[in-house]
Amino acid sequence: MAKMSGILQQLKKERDRAEKQLSALNAALSAFVSSYKGAKPTRKRRKLSAKGRANIIAAQRARWAKVRAKKKKTA
Repeated sequence: MAKMSGILQQLKKERDRAEKQLSALNAALSAFVSSYKGAKPTRKRRKLSAKGRANIIAAQRARWAKVRAKKKKTA
């Protein structure tokens, strides 16, 4: 019976130690989440004007026209 109470005490100590570790982990997680909760991305997106976008589209169409022209010559 003495061994049983010793084992029981050991298990209680282990449970208490595990609870302390869990509470420390929960505190660390909550601190981590709160520090990044309202964080904005560091890199902002660049805005492109309609004219700039139109220039890019026109250049891409010209590149594809060249590719198609080469295909027609070889065929």
